[in-house]
Amino acid sequence: MAYQVPLLINGNMVQSHTKQWLEVTNPATQDVIAHLPCATGDEVRLAVVAAKAAFTKWRRVPVPERARLMLRYQALLKEQHDELARLLCKDTGKTLEDARGDVWRGIEVVEQAAHVASLTMGETQAEVATGVDCYSFSQPLGVCLGITPFNFPAMIPLWMFPLAIACGNAFVLKPSEQDPLVPMELAKLFREAGAPDGLLNVVHGGAEVAEQLLTHEDIVAVSFVGSVGAGRHVYRTATDRLKRVQVFAGAKNHMVVMPDANKQQAINNLVGASVGAAGQRCMAISVGVLVGEAKAWLAEIKEALAKVRPGAWNDPKAGYGPLISQAAKKRVLGLIEAGKREGADCLLDGSNCIVSDHPDGNWVGPTLFAGVTPTMRIYTEEIFGPVLLLMTVDSLDEAIALVNANPYGNGTSIFTASGAAARKYQQESQVGQVGINVPVPVPLPFFSFTGWRGSFYGDLHAYGKQGVRFYTETKTVTSRWFDDEVVTGPNLSIHLK
Repeated sequence: MAYQVPLLINGNMVQSHTKQWLEVTNPATQDVIAHLPCATGDEVRLAVVAAKAAFTKWRRVPVPERARLMLRYQALLKEQHDELARLLCKDTGKTLEDARGDVWRGIEVVEQAAHVASLTMGETQAEVATGVDCYSFSQPLGVCLGITPFNFPAMIPLWMFPLAIACGNAFVLKPSEQDPLVPMELAKLFREAGAPDGLLNVVHGGAEVAEQLLTHEDIVAVSFVGSVGAGRHVYRTATDRLKRVQVFAGAKNHMVVMPDANKQQAINNLVGASVGAAGQRCMAISVGVLVGEAKAWLAEIKEALAKVRPGAWNDPKAGYGPLISQAAKKRVLGLIEAGKREGADCLLDGSNCIVSDHPDGNWVGPTLFAGVTPTMRIYTEEIFGPVLLLMTVDSLDEAIALVNANPYGNGTSIFTASGAAARKYQQESQVGQVGINVPVPVPLPFFSFTGWRGSFYGDLHAYGKQGVRFYTETKTVTSRWFDDEVVTGPNLSIHLK
């Protein structure tokens, strides 16, 4: 019998009493590797109750002690780095190199959370008025919720609960039902690091479980990463209940290639950023914009992309793995067909890709479209597969206009040798994260992940200083002590009048 994934409630790994179970499959083989419970309503409530009880004690734990928990945790994560990566490969189909990166980027956020003392320091000003001082400090919110996607099952949970808990909150995590094994290992290691019971709770399930959590009166803040439709629903549902919310949703990331760019560097980065992780990342480059004479590079882009092939996680020559599910593959293939019907020029078609060692995997080969226009479905929708669209314009101004007309604003990049062009692009593009000769500009955790427009709903972004602000409230104190009598000893006083 396949492994039954437990819940984590009040410090205990417990088996659910649900009657509804989901299959977790290896996307390269379709083998069932686990059965996942859809937590019952009582189990969801118990998780929130445990978190609320833990919060009442944890909020009073000294900040250095919270930081030391994060230091112990990051040490354990580093010790288990490769084991976590191999499990992640089995769970998601990612190549080993990609999986290692997933784990490592999460560890970096935990390291940042260990700096919580300096990150949450307040401000002080004496004599704001005669005899009056003013100062501020941060306090935690309460029970926070994280709903995470399948594509980064290590990194994105680690974006959320370590920083929230370091700031003094308790946390309930609902990981993706498609690959829950790594999040559960992260939770086990957090307990091993010495986390108090109930501080982190993990419940599983689909939309119904998420809805129960979103509408629970004791959840005060919600962090979500996922699809556009789900993200908008999460934002509306939570804000309607006056919760604090950050929602990271869809993307359509453009890479602008100027004619003065280093050709080979630009082509290599465009190819890698488009099909890496099978295109299943919100910072993937899905649109290449060739400016001016760079239009002539199309044939070389096709040649480079054609050399990339998917394969199993332990195939050192594989450029990327399978899509997460058969449903995901069906959706991507449907969009490829839509692109052909709408008149785009399909220069490479990966629809019939087969990996001989794993014929049942969710494979889609590298796919390349040219002649794409902004009204085509392959442009208006996030494909989330190994599909690269090429568009051409005559000038940088046209490229910027194209990017800014797109409803999303997650990430973008420009490849150029011109500092003036780079500065113009970074200033005028309406996108939250810009790379200059960097194809996937995901910030390190001392900055924040700052998607804009249709890619983000909320006010404060993930990790970095904005993440700390999201998980805390600022309290400002205005203080006055009357000085007409100052006691200097048990029986002595100095009268200052």
